[in-house]
Amino acid sequence: MVLYVGNMFFGLTEDQLKEVFESYGHVDSVKIVRDRETGRSRGFGFVEMSNDDEAQLALNELNGKEVGGRNIIVNHATKQD
Repeated sequence: MVLYVGNMFFGLTEDQLKEVFESYGHVDSVKIVRDRETGRSRGFGFVEMSNDDEAQLALNELNGKEVGGRNIIVNHATKQD
């Protein structure tokens, strides 16, 4: 399951984000979306977890939780065509 993570602190690293989600299960991949020109975080990213139950638990527990001084938003990622 792929989760969208928004409202992130701009200085948050992919390793730090992975660590937050690993408290709830195995994390397959983490991607923070960055501006192409500046390389600066755009404040959102994606976390992929292969176990749907663990991913759902992470979503339930982390949505609205403070990480790096900001309350993150966690939702199911939607595929854009």
